[in-house]
Amino acid sequence: MSTFTEFHDELRSVANDLLAKDREVDWSVLVDAGWTGLEVPESVGGAGATFTETALILRQIGGAASANHYLGSAALAVAALQHAPGELLAAVADGSCRFAVVTDLFDTASGTLTGRSEFVPDAVGADRLLILVDGGVAVVPASAVTVTAQPVVDETRTLATVTADRAVPEMIMPSDCASAVRDRATVAIAVDSLGIAEQMLTATVDYVKMRHQFGRPIGSFQAVKHACADMLVAIEVARQLVTDAVAAIAEGADAAIPAAMAKSYTCPAAVAIAGKAMQLHGGIGYTWESGIHAYLKRATLNRSLFGSPAAQRERLSQRYH
Repeated sequence: MSTFTEFHDELRSVANDLLAKDREVDWSVLVDAGWTGLEVPESVGGAGATFTETALILRQIGGAASANHYLGSAALAVAALQHAPGELLAAVADGSCRFAVVTDLFDTASGTLTGRSEFVPDAVGADRLLILVDGGVAVVPASAVTVTAQPVVDETRTLATVTADRAVPEMIMPSDCASAVRDRATVAIAVDSLGIAEQMLTATVDYVKMRHQFGRPIGSFQAVKHACADMLVAIEVARQLVTDAVAAIAEGADAAIPAAMAKSYTCPAAVAIAGKAMQLHGGIGYTWESGIHAYLKRATLNRSLFGSPAAQRERLSQRYH
């Protein structure tokens, strides 16, 4: 077994153990696990890994329906800080500053920021906002903008509206990372949804093996077999699309098309799979104790976050024509 594969296996095992302990994971725990610094260069305290490893963590987080700040404050922040001074990247790795990324462009007239963005992940409680502007990224203290929590169907995510009215940034870093940050956000959500779908299939197969009716496991019934097979086929297609999109991000290639393909297919597939899992669990699937509701709600939010399937298909049509 290669060292590279061993590293991934170990990272996956540690993630499973950590996320199994509690659905809500503190920022300090993510920092101590070394996840926040995965893509930060070794020269400033990170692991020097790639988005491939970040995606592995995002997939495990989706599979656990975990509530934490990894998406906005690490996975997206590192991309927005690719041309940042080393101390800002070091702050991501060591957890001394928690960032959130605003992917909508704000206006920078007269050197100040004005704009409004909704559904910003992990902005509540962040120390600084990384706001995309024309030709760069503005680093803004959270105290200089208004951050208003937005309640959503998925209680495992923290989203907010960020409003700036002539806010004064600490600095504006020249950067052409806007499209790369948006593509990364799109793929990150697709990866999360893949984790949801995989976990829902695993839970369903385990349940239908154990649950008996008419003296035999319900998994032996043809209708249940076909439903599980359909779930597996959808997941296999999603895996390939997500793998291609993750590779494009990790290699620094143009990820617009693979990102749109991955999200437009994987996110609605995860909703359908979570819904089917709830149905195949029977009455218990509709109870709070089963936990399936958390996955269904998360998958439902993922479907719309950073572009609905329809918006992604429109994006594809524009690129192909």
